[in-house]
Amino acid sequence: MDMRILLVKLSAIGDVVHTLPALAALRKRYPDAHLSWLVDEAASDLLCSHPMLNEVIIYPRRRFGKLGGNLRQWPRLIKEAGSFISHLRSKRYDVVIDFQGLLKSGVLTGLSRGACKLGFAEGREGSSIFLTDKLPRYNPDEHAVLRYLRLASYLDADIKEPEFPLAIGKADLERVDQLLMEAGTGDCRILCLNPGATWETKRWAPKGFAEVADSCFERWDMVPIIVGGPGDKGLASNIAMFAKHPVIDFTGLTSLRTLAALYQRVGAVVSTDTGPMHLAAAAGAPLVALFGPTAPWRTGPFGRKQQVIRLGLPCSPCFKRHCPDPKCMMDISPEQVIEAVGRIG
Repeated sequence: MDMRILLVKLSAIGDVVHTLPALAALRKRYPDAHLSWLVDEAASDLLCSHPMLNEVIIYPRRRFGKLGGNLRQWPRLIKEAGSFISHLRSKRYDVVIDFQGLLKSGVLTGLSRGACKLGFAEGREGSSIFLTDKLPRYNPDEHAVLRYLRLASYLDADIKEPEFPLAIGKADLERVDQLLMEAGTGDCRILCLNPGATWETKRWAPKGFAEVADSCFERWDMVPIIVGGPGDKGLASNIAMFAKHPVIDFTGLTSLRTLAALYQRVGAVVSTDTGPMHLAAAAGAPLVALFGPTAPWRTGPFGRKQQVIRLGLPCSPCFKRHCPDPKCMMDISPEQVIEAVGRIG
């Protein structure tokens, strides 16, 4: 009987990208296994129709949160949560791997039916109480990719070089062709700018992005394209306002897989520390990543075509979402970024 393995990594986009090498290692070691992945809606686009997965189970966190916020909807929440749990428990696995190591992933790991429930000891928020098999507590300064690979290695799934398999389909490639044709980029090289970030402390000044866009256009004839979600429209408008030359706005126009397909076509990407930055690294794009409050040795871009710009101030990394004076980001100069683009582009 083929082995059945459930990977539990709910969010966020960067975390899911960091887990892809573990998926590749498991698929290589167990080519006939039934591999399932439990994931939040936000990152599910990266995994649906993935050739290395037999099944994707979507945890409707947003839906449950919306229902939970309205007392009148609690009966519906209880019903839908019960249906989800029943669906999860209807499947029996040989191994369930909690890559997340948080209470929410621990509870879902505990609710699933598996002979072996694997994760790290002393998990955050008490998540490890749901495990049957525990690796020693991990070093927080170990890169997430290597940490997740150690969980795969426990199942004798070892690889020498991490791989980041992305489920880019024909429709994603065609969508990129359509967007570039409509934008009139022609044969010019593309500079992708990803200015958005959930944490305000991770953001860089729009004026800085504008200066980088102008300089790369003037020096290397690179057409700047801003990418991001619908919520990044304001940032894109601010960058375009400061820029001397036209800037193309793709915010809100790409799915995650389409964005990955676009990244495979670009000359360079300049990004803050955010999920799409990790996607760019996984797609093999030449990348300049701007780091301030976070630690690139823990969750930085993983690959050979990446340049990390970090000032290394005494207060960094602080891992704070809010700061009255975020010098670690705002003191990064456009010249530093432009020089880095020149090195990788």
